[in-house]
Amino acid sequence: MDTIDPLEQALHAARALVLADLAAREVAQADVVSFVEESVVHRRWWVEQWPEGAAYVAGLVAQDVQDKILERYGRWPLCPVCGSGEPHALDVEPELGPDPHWVCGKAGVVVAPVGGLT
Repeated sequence: MDTIDPLEQALHAARALVLADLAAREVAQADVVSFVEESVVHRRWWVEQWPEGAAYVAGLVAQDVQDKILERYGRWPLCPVCGSGEPHALDVEPELGPDPHWVCGKAGVVVAPVGGLT
């Protein structure tokens, strides 16, 4: 039985986590999903160059997609914690590290792991 390459496994997991967040926030239209695919292609090269970074791929793909959505449509995902003031997006923390989470920078609150938005 063939084993799945750990780098491919990390890329597939990152794709699944970010797609789950897009679906949870009802923004998983075809053009947005293509942002995920573009990021995975880009990050495949990145992780091939630096295999030790495989644990960081989910957070990086989430940030890539967030940046592309901001360029095209506006902030995503909007913070569900702060009920008043200017709407703002959640941040991915750590920026480069394992176990990425969506965090409200204003309130200093962890909202959900990447892949766990509701």
